[in-house]
Amino acid sequence: MRRILSTYICRDQPLTASLLGAIHHAGIDGVEIFCGTAHFDYRSTDAIRELKELLEENRLELHGLHAPTERNSTAGRDSGVPISIADTERIRRIDAVDEVKRALDVAEIIPFRFFAQHLATGRQEADPRKFEAAFSSLEHLVIFAKQRGVTVAVQNTANELGSPAALKQFIKETHLNDLRICFDIGHAHIDDGVLDGFELLRDRIVTTHIHDNHGEKDEHLLPYAGTIDWDAALAAFSNMPEPLPLVLELKEQSPGVPSLDQIRAALDKLERHLDEKGVSSARA
Repeated sequence: MRRILSTYICRDQPLTASLLGAIHHAGIDGVEIFCGTAHFDYRSTDAIRELKELLEENRLELHGLHAPTERNSTAGRDSGVPISIADTERIRRIDAVDEVKRALDVAEIIPFRFFAQHLATGRQEADPRKFEAAFSSLEHLVIFAKQRGVTVAVQNTANELGSPAALKQFIKETHLNDLRICFDIGHAHIDDGVLDGFELLRDRIVTTHIHDNHGEKDEHLLPYAGTIDWDAALAAFSNMPEPLPLVLELKEQSPGVPSLDQIRAALDKLERHLDEKGVSSARA
């Protein structure tokens, strides 16, 4: 099993050499980097080149990026202006698309495969106008990404606009044939359930976000720390024609918790269960 960690867990601190070194020493093979300017300044060519060197030094693969969700954020708190590619206000939507393109341009210097993109954030209702706005944005972004060797993977979210059922209908109606899915198991657990959500989207799933919760709020806990049925989930993953990358996307519960040792132990447990079921996760 390839061990991939999202830097979402440390998004409130700069992505430094010591942090990436610690991730490497925890036995992590690759990272998905969260695009927040206080964490990783994806707009800066110097910052991108520095990251490239640090990844190479620590033998870490850049599996993908998580699209920016807000602009001008300050370290330590959510303080920026939300970025939504489904904004019904045309000027704000175009501005959001431009910001996402800046993040996709990282691939010009550091190649990566997947770009995890929210259709919307927060408590968004399934408004037809927002779906139309999202279509206009993604029609452009999918092509822009493909030219850079990147696959846009829209992430299911725990709201009406980004639910598995809504995404299934959105793809059917828009005919965005190159659009793929990042299956977020924690969000699906809060919504109509992991297995139902997975089955609705399985034909488009190319990568995942792995975390746990108790079915009520988006806690981003370690696997097995909530109420997800991991046996059933891993069995569903095993039926995919190609092995899925399992990207651990956690939230810091308190300073230093979970630790990298706890993350490593959780990955060990996942790997044991995958081996028991004869399930593999993707290799680069």
